[in-house]
Amino acid sequence: MTSLDKSAFTPHALRESVLNEVHARPFTPLAQPVLVIRFAFMAKGDSPAVDRASLAAFCAQHGALPPEPGVKHHQVDLGPVRLRFEQHSEFATLTWIWSPPAGAGPRHFGAIAPELQALIAALPQAGELLVAVKLEVENAADPVARAEEIFDKSSLAIVTIKGSAGAVASDFRLDDDGFTRILVCADGPTPERLGALVQRVLELETYRTLALLGLPAALALAPDVDRIERRLVEVLAEMQGAQSFKLNNHLLRELTELEALLERGATGSLFRFGASRAYYDLVQARLAVIEGEPVAPYSSWSSFLARRTAPAMRTCNALEGRQSNLSLKLARAADLLRTRVNVELEQQNRDLLRSMNERTKLQLRLQSTVEGLSVAAIGYYVVSLFGYLAKGAHDTGLPVEPTLATAAFVPVAIALIWFTTHQIRKRHLKEDHEAEKAEQE
Repeated sequence: MTSLDKSAFTPHALRESVLNEVHARPFTPLAQPVLVIRFAFMAKGDSPAVDRASLAAFCAQHGALPPEPGVKHHQVDLGPVRLRFEQHSEFATLTWIWSPPAGAGPRHFGAIAPELQALIAALPQAGELLVAVKLEVENAADPVARAEEIFDKSSLAIVTIKGSAGAVASDFRLDDDGFTRILVCADGPTPERLGALVQRVLELETYRTLALLGLPAALALAPDVDRIERRLVEVLAEMQGAQSFKLNNHLLRELTELEALLERGATGSLFRFGASRAYYDLVQARLAVIEGEPVAPYSSWSSFLARRTAPAMRTCNALEGRQSNLSLKLARAADLLRTRVNVELEQQNRDLLRSMNERTKLQLRLQSTVEGLSVAAIGYYVVSLFGYLAKGAHDTGLPVEPTLATAAFVPVAIALIWFTTHQIRKRHLKEDHEAEKAEQE
């Protein structure tokens, strides 16, 4: 059997990266008991590059391979501690996995061993800390009783694990160290299934926190949106009685400023609201995979998060919808005012053109009057010159009567001068008309 010669095909430039994406963040096999600590740091400025350099220096210090450039996932084994680094679009996670040594006695839930504390302190991060989770996997005989010992019963949420024996519990409160605590009680899962379960629970808590980042943005933008809505109603009321061009122009400028303020807020929150929706969808997807049946009398994770996260998402969606609708209303109001201002400008231009036409007519009349006076004046000088010529001819003995000859020449001179000036004016008018026609074409 011969293999296909793939060199005959031209691979797509992104083929390898797209196909490898499904393997970008593999599950880490885990054996209980185990303590998992996750930190999520928001990227800010050049913090991703600084954090990657800090991780590379940490790996070199402990004799481990540093992450390769561009790699989104890197894992380091440090004796009983395993470190997972994951780079996402707007945040990075550091997940510390610690397995208690064999024969270790009973310990307090979520207690961090000194050697693990030293390793965490040795890897500083430049990004801003957003998520800090303590997740502990135990093989408790009674998961409900164990959860009641650890968490606040007033906000405790417990569910069974879908497709497996055990339960997942948390009160989603911060402990004294600023961590959200989660208990996983699993009965005999394979290391691969346990690793997948733990990673999905950690992702759920991470994405839940990220989804709520849209709420502060919505609350910050709400006062501006309220003010713009109120002012739009007032402007529309003023538009109904506005008659002067100055007032309409002032209202148009104000609408333009309101629209700019709204678009600035909408543009700034566009990514945040879209990211919150995407993270919330991921939370729902993780819940669908993890959550089994609720454990009475406590809330399930879905119902607990629905009471607290869903209203925040509805607030974000409602404000985004208000921004969109308000933008359309502002645009329509501005178009109405702009039309009114343009109509008033056209009326002013029409009145100006009418005034210019009247002024042109007056100029033509004045020009005709001046033309007549010019013919008379030029004719007077031409007749005077002819009179001198007739007198000179008479004095030389020619049979010319100066007075009679001068009188007979007057109508001839006037006619010639008038004809000449009329032809000149006619030629100028023709040239102007042709120039105007050329401009219009």
